[in-house]
Amino acid sequence: MAQPKGYVDPQYLKQVQEILTRTKQRTYELMHIHTGSCLLDVGCGPGTDTVPLAAMVDKTGRVVGVDFDPTMIAEANQRAAEADITDRVQHYQADVLALPFEANVFDASRSERVFQHLVDPAGALAEMVRVTKPGGWIVVMEPDRGTLSFDTDKIDIERRIVRFFAEQFIQHGYMGRQLYRYFKRQQLVDITVEVHPQVITNYAVGRRIVLLDEVETRAMDAGVLSEGELQRWHQSLEQAESEGTYFHSLNMVMVAGRKA
Repeated sequence: MAQPKGYVDPQYLKQVQEILTRTKQRTYELMHIHTGSCLLDVGCGPGTDTVPLAAMVDKTGRVVGVDFDPTMIAEANQRAAEADITDRVQHYQADVLALPFEANVFDASRSERVFQHLVDPAGALAEMVRVTKPGGWIVVMEPDRGTLSFDTDKIDIERRIVRFFAEQFIQHGYMGRQLYRYFKRQQLVDITVEVHPQVITNYAVGRRIVLLDEVETRAMDAGVLSEGELQRWHQSLEQAESEGTYFHSLNMVMVAGRKA
């Protein structure tokens, strides 16, 4: 199965989970979960969110995760088994553009950092709306890669790298800023928008989270940077790390809406 642009492995997702813990909690709050809720997590990965969501719906509820990657589904099922919650948590390999559920099944649906990779994010949102009950909530959180910013004096190089990342490395690098429009077009009501800045002050963690090794290599191959520019870019970031001043930030955009 072909991997989408910017595909990441389970280990990467675990590291991101640690950074986004508080922000993830806010997506749960916006789903208006109660005991007995039936929830859908689109792009569930290795069960990062389905397992904690199970505790929120209790034994009378149900949590369903879908992902296109069978490896992710296998790990998610293993986590559910280890947590002894397979009675109320299930994971399925599925196409987000053709979810294998009847209409009006779930009390709330969520997706996080998935739409940026999809060929048709509007179609994915339409499917989430279809399977959510009237009055139910849909919550989506996506990064706006255009807001990625590094503290460096090599600003021209930095801007080229960021633009390459947003426009060529990821399918939809500006997805965060587009979510509100997508929600309005689905005629969802009571729409809210929140922006959550994410800050990294450790160079090694920053490189991993932003996938800089891959981004820089592909940018070089595309002629966006020269070898000399890449060296100067690395020197600026390494100097910041040695001085204890490394800093980069990225905005996560969270949109919630209710199905009328």
